[in-house]
Amino acid sequence: MAEIKDPENTIIMELKGGRVTIALLPEVAPKHVERMKALARAGAYDNVVFHRVIEGFMAQTGDVAHGNAEKGYNPRRAGTGGSDLPDLPAEFSKLPHDRATLGAARSANPNSANSQFFINFSDNHFLNGQYTVYGRVLEGMEHVDAIVRGEPPADPDRMISVKVAADA
Repeated sequence: MAEIKDPENTIIMELKGGRVTIALLPEVAPKHVERMKALARAGAYDNVVFHRVIEGFMAQTGDVAHGNAEKGYNPRRAGTGGSDLPDLPAEFSKLPHDRATLGAARSANPNSANSQFFINFSDNHFLNGQYTVYGRVLEGMEHVDAIVRGEPPADPDRMISVKVAADA
């Protein structure tokens, strides 16, 4: 098990294959980190599907409005929604979109990130400076790698639970 040095800024995500431990980066993107922790603490990410999973690229999830497999899941709308909270301003940094980094999903507007995020399967440096990086998988990337592919997947995988390590 990964050593958790900062439980307040660590996410524990349960997938069907096992636990994924994610270190959040509050010094790089404090607003995005606070949003993820707030939604995790509210249970908003629990049972939310991975609605866009592209081989060699990334796995996207976090549509708390339309992506909850237990509450009103709509495969046609999954990926179009966010939370009831306001959109976040971009927090671009020099951190590259390397394999296992967490990025904020958004529309064409750089200041439109809300609840959705993606985990990079590979180094995707063409995203550098265009999408906010705010976390990194410390352990369990093999479980992310096993997420079923598709846009959307026919039978999507989901985040069973998402918790802040300090609360677990």
